Formats: sequence, C-alpha cells, structure tokens
Amino acid sequence: MGCLFALLAVITPRVAMVCLWLFTDAFSRAFDSALWPLLGFFFMPYTALAYMAAMIYNDHQLTGGWIVLLIVAVIADLGSGEEAGRSGSRKRRRTAPESHR
Repeated sequence: MGCLFALLAVITPRVAMVCLWLFTDAFSRAFDSALWPLLGFFFMPYTALAYMAAMIYNDHQLTGGWIVLLIVAVIADLGSGEEAGRSGSRKRRRTAPESHR
C-alpha cells in the first residue's frame, strides 16, 4: 500500500504538468526558457507547478503567500522522494532473517 502512495505522489504532478503543457500556454507565460520546466518535471514537479502559479497569478513576483506555497512545494518534493526510498528500506528490514544466538 505504501508503494502505491509513493507512486501516486510521483506521478500526479507530472500528469498535471503534461496537461498544462498540452492544453494551455502556462509554461511560456511563467518561464523564459524550456530548461527550467523540463528540470522541474524530472526533479521537483511540485515546486515547478507552484512557481508557475506564482508567476502567472502574481504578475511575475514571489511575494507573501506565494513564497509560503513555494516552500511547501519544495518540502513536498523532498518528502515524496524520501517516502519512496523509505518504503523499500522498511521492507528489506522486515524480511531480513533474524540472527541466531
């Protein structure tokens, strides 16, 4: 069950980014080049989406609540990657044979 949540956390923002790229011009309005959204897609998708929203809806400025949203997105990106790694190590610990005394 934990792997399902980790997979969902990894896939969901990327699906949103693909839909935004296909059906809107949000990327061209928020970013000056294609490099940053591409890096965001692979490494920090929640942060890329939060930054895109801040740039579009706050006149290309990071102020107030948009900074808080960006910080929460960074934490979510870092947390979703760690959860995927932790579930695998937890499984290995549980299935490891017990040592005999």
